[in-house]
Amino acid sequence: MLQIQQGPAARNCKGISRRTALKAGFLGLAGLTLPDLLRLRAEGSAEKKDTAVILLWLDGGPSQLETYDPKPDASTDYRGPYQVIKTKVPGILVSEMLPQHARHMDKMVLVRSLHHDNGDHFAAAHWMLTGRFGSTAVSLPQKYPSVGSYAARVRGANAPGLPAYVGLPAAQSVYLFPGYMGSAYLGPSYNPFDVDREQKYLAANSAIKIGRPKILDNFSQGTPGKLESRKDLLASFDKVRRDLDNSGTMDALDRYQQEALNMILGGKARAAFDLTKESYRLRDRYGQGPWGQYTLMARRLVEAGVTFVTVDMPNWDDHSNIKEGHGYKLPHVDMAVGALLDDLGERGLLDRVLVVVMGEFGRTPKINTGQPGIPIPGRDHWGNAISAMMAGGGLKGGQVVGKTNSKAEHPVERALTPADLLATVYHVLGIDPTQTFKDHTGRPVPILDEGKAIDEVI
Repeated sequence: MLQIQQGPAARNCKGISRRTALKAGFLGLAGLTLPDLLRLRAEGSAEKKDTAVILLWLDGGPSQLETYDPKPDASTDYRGPYQVIKTKVPGILVSEMLPQHARHMDKMVLVRSLHHDNGDHFAAAHWMLTGRFGSTAVSLPQKYPSVGSYAARVRGANAPGLPAYVGLPAAQSVYLFPGYMGSAYLGPSYNPFDVDREQKYLAANSAIKIGRPKILDNFSQGTPGKLESRKDLLASFDKVRRDLDNSGTMDALDRYQQEALNMILGGKARAAFDLTKESYRLRDRYGQGPWGQYTLMARRLVEAGVTFVTVDMPNWDDHSNIKEGHGYKLPHVDMAVGALLDDLGERGLLDRVLVVVMGEFGRTPKINTGQPGIPIPGRDHWGNAISAMMAGGGLKGGQVVGKTNSKAEHPVERALTPADLLATVYHVLGIDPTQTFKDHTGRPVPILDEGKAIDEVI
């Protein structure tokens, strides 16, 4: 991404060349290889589709029993601390902690039969985000590209002047940034564009106020000298555009490079990221905590033209005190999801924006007795039964796909893998998962080597 040097060096930018600008790293922000992808699109070789995805990533692994696959008839050592509530769709029940989900159930698909049978945080996160087994706790580096990076590589942004793939506040998995949300061998241009790497991994009840992202405030904070240099730099970008136009250079450029330069020098991205443009009433509907506010920012971004946005909602690894641990987080997720689906529907965006809620695995069906020092019942890692939620994106809502046994231990109907879930996401994005890209050895590797879009929801 573009790195703006602060201080006196910023005063020397009036000599910015077209070549320098194109090399500035906003190619990564735009999520495009230039001019190749723009040319492919113009020639009809890349599908012109404007669908988008918002992934709410519940890092640490949320419990299926406390969310989307409750078992009210199980014994208390399995059932857990919460009751269930009816939803808008007769026969579908969810945790009592999810009333907004219940209200929107006609738009939702609950996938209750996901499994990869792995309890390693790193292996599980890699599997859920890439559709493949690869990285593990003993071999952390990412092996295959993430779904968001493939969206950036194949689709690019839905509108010029915006990144294709954004992490709010920063894309991560299991404390790694970008972790398994990264691009692997696709190259760094397809990594997520992170909004705030300083205030990241924010808890649901964090008191940090989310407003104008730091990427915007770079130009308005600091000492008087630095303030002046940043404003000079911002003005210099505008001057570059005017100078190019006046000299006729823009007309001489390859038109695809010209479009790329417009992305680099334009202000559309700055406006899309500015959450302060939303009314207090709408911001309050999402919840004033960071999870709700970044979910609202995600809506702003996909509406403006970003293709894939992930919102980080961490700290779900509740080995002890499942009641309080999940209990303070679930209302924040529920409120954000409810407001997002309302907002997308009111803006006519629900059919083209897919919302996905998932983590790396589920939790052990039988409640434990806590952990050393915290002898309060909790749940451990469980990759044998995982629940996820999808809504919008043109999918057929109001249904449950798959079923686990009476204790939510493993699938008994329609067992599905992470690759099946991601194949469904790729279907919404118009991406062929059999398309291949060369890895670091030059070997062509398909986006997915298994998995099929879930027929029931298409």
